[in-house]
Amino acid sequence: MRTGKRLAGAVVAAGVSLLVVSACSGGGSSDSGKSVSTSFADCATKPNDCNGGTTKKGGTLTYTIEKTIDSWNLLDSDGNTVDYAQIVDGILPSVFNGMPDLNAAMNTDLVTSVEQTSASPQTIVYKINKDAVWDDGTPITADDFVYTWQTQNGKDCKDCNAASTSGFSQMKSVTGSDNGKTVTVVYDTPFTDWKQPFGPILPAHIAKQHGDLATSWKWFGATVPNYSAGAYKISDYKKDTSVTLVPNPRWYGKVKPSLDTLVYRIITDQAQAVPALQNNEVQAIYPQPSQDIVNQVKALAPNVQYTLGKGLNWEHIDLNLKNKFLADKTLRQAIFTAVNRQAIIDKTVGQFVPGLKPLNNRNFMPGQTGYKDTVTSAGVGNGDIEKAKKLLTDAGYKGVGTALTTPAGEPVAIRMSYSTGNTLRQQTSELFQSEMQQLGIKVTVVPVSLGKVLGSGDFDVIVYAWVGTPFPFAGGVQLWTSDGGSNYGNWVNPQADALYKQAASETDVKKAADTLNQADQMLSNDFYVLPLFQKPTFLAVYANYANIRDNATNIGPSYNSNEWGLRATAK
Repeated sequence: MRTGKRLAGAVVAAGVSLLVVSACSGGGSSDSGKSVSTSFADCATKPNDCNGGTTKKGGTLTYTIEKTIDSWNLLDSDGNTVDYAQIVDGILPSVFNGMPDLNAAMNTDLVTSVEQTSASPQTIVYKINKDAVWDDGTPITADDFVYTWQTQNGKDCKDCNAASTSGFSQMKSVTGSDNGKTVTVVYDTPFTDWKQPFGPILPAHIAKQHGDLATSWKWFGATVPNYSAGAYKISDYKKDTSVTLVPNPRWYGKVKPSLDTLVYRIITDQAQAVPALQNNEVQAIYPQPSQDIVNQVKALAPNVQYTLGKGLNWEHIDLNLKNKFLADKTLRQAIFTAVNRQAIIDKTVGQFVPGLKPLNNRNFMPGQTGYKDTVTSAGVGNGDIEKAKKLLTDAGYKGVGTALTTPAGEPVAIRMSYSTGNTLRQQTSELFQSEMQQLGIKVTVVPVSLGKVLGSGDFDVIVYAWVGTPFPFAGGVQLWTSDGGSNYGNWVNPQADALYKQAASETDVKKAADTLNQADQMLSNDFYVLPLFQKPTFLAVYANYANIRDNATNIGPSYNSNEWGLRATAK
């Protein structure tokens, strides 16, 4: 099975809600290290409503994303990035959306109700809004749900490179009634995160114009969307530069866009984001923060407000187990033993998020029901160079601490990859390089296009982030099972596979969390992915725009882009 998380801050899945809310800031400074502004001051207590206000008709808002678009199919593993997800949210509807309070909310524009009508077999009934249509006037029906299911269940379309099959692969049938406005899903086995599937859906009638399941799936990936069932539609795309959206005249939702134009500008070099904001070339940015970015934005107050917080994003270092050196478990253990996570934090995000500690779980964040330390007992992440050296020496490696060679005499050399233009990840990579040098491992630091490299598997070691949704159990299947769509480093553990799938089928959420943590402990003991920290989010926006707020789930701030606009009081 595969499930959908997205590449963050680049990457993204949504059940159990996080209890942690964003710490919002803006304006001036305080002794706590947080700042407060009129717009964002109440984000901690009212995350779904802060920076609100009445908007007036007209205007353009330009918002930055950090990654180029390599595929136009968000549901494909090559297109499953958080940057593209923010664009898609304005044109393709999902049944449930992640909210700023980190819960999942039913999309009442698309559906009027979603109910589990039977536990055995598990049966979910969706009632589609009778007014919901695609922008060519074609009604949204069960056909769209069926197509979305068939292309992601891993059975009907073997050539569909789905980022996620979790949930879909457990469905026995998806059928329509009431002229297609009622969808009934029956599961073969229960699915814990049954609210997670169908986010988003694809237009079946467009797919039929472009061949069978596999052919149409590839067409969606290769083609700039000329279809929409959201508040906006794409009017223009300038390759690797910008995507322009305009209001969809057939939008059936309750809130119509007030903006004339919404532009997503692609700025891959983080150093250029704040100057673009300062020059009013863009009006909102959502970069991975660094000390320089935070300080530069502070200097733009009061015209620009910002919020700095934490959510479902987490940074990690992954090893590619297909690499001939990293296939050796002892070498992997030594590498992760030598990595000092707190030192990485202190020299990067700790500069502007005081007190941040290493993350010790890969499926739950601190404060979330189910969070448990599954990392410390593996003895990794503490920068114990001497222990790492002993592991290598005992395993027969030579040149430990100088020029490491395998027991067979081959020099150990690996690449450390990070997202081009991402300052924090470059710093992390250089710190990793320095730590490995103490073991005698030659590391070459390489900036890369994250989506392309992950999809192709062309990396040895890589640092990036996952952006979660409120559905951790589906996410476990996607990320960590042997055939998971986002198991980019090729970890294989049949016993863990069974536990991940068991957690995703468990009807008792506590039991599901316990099972997921058992599997996560196995992952720690196999030294595949080292979690670093819960990643801070950073949103900066001009104060004359309303209803733009942080959303640290997979959707990002654009979850409500139809509500964005110039304040009615703005001049």
